[in-house]
Amino acid sequence: MAAATLLAATPAAAQTQHDAQAWWQLNAVVPLTERLRLTVEQIARASDHQGGLYQTEVGAILGYRAVDGVELAIGYRRVGGHNGAAGANEDRLRQHVVVTAGRSVGRLRVDQRFRNDQPGIGVRIRPLLRYNLPVRGAGLALFYSHESFILPNSTRWGQRRGYERMRNIVGVALPIARGVSADVGYLNQYRLGRSAVPAQMEHALLVQLTLSMAGGSAAQVDD
Repeated sequence: MAAATLLAATPAAAQTQHDAQAWWQLNAVVPLTERLRLTVEQIARASDHQGGLYQTEVGAILGYRAVDGVELAIGYRRVGGHNGAAGANEDRLRQHVVVTAGRSVGRLRVDQRFRNDQPGIGVRIRPLLRYNLPVRGAGLALFYSHESFILPNSTRWGQRRGYERMRNIVGVALPIARGVSADVGYLNQYRLGRSAVPAQMEHALLVQLTLSMAGGSAAQVDD
């Protein structure tokens, strides 16, 4: 009887929770010199499970083109929680390197996460790969990207060491006007279950609009 009870309870404990979401992002890219550019970012995320807007992010990142196809960057982002998602309130310092090779883009980002109410710095490593497939004659491209979230340390405020989640996106990159482009697609984010928290899968509509003050192309990696 005990074995039967355990077997019956196991699927429920391992069951993945699903959530429908919508993610919006607006980027403004300002060239400062021939090699230096500033990107200002605004992100909003809404969730069916959390009853609407649950997270906003505002930040900026300064990028330096070291050589053709290689960008080094450092930036800051303020993350705010809404509708009870208080755990999202944090500050982040970010560094990344982006390598572009033909249709492929790779990014390695490192975040340092801070909370005002508790001590400790959460480090997060985020490798990302993206492939763009131009659609001949249409002026647009299909794309797919994969990003992993690896946490090398734990904190008192909730970060747990290990492989935390993966994020996959499939979509289309649309040239709207000179200096204006958009990524529109489907985002799937899977968070591994830990302790008493079940695994979570988020299905999101992704819309990212990028404005380049230089008037040319300013392709971004979705965040």
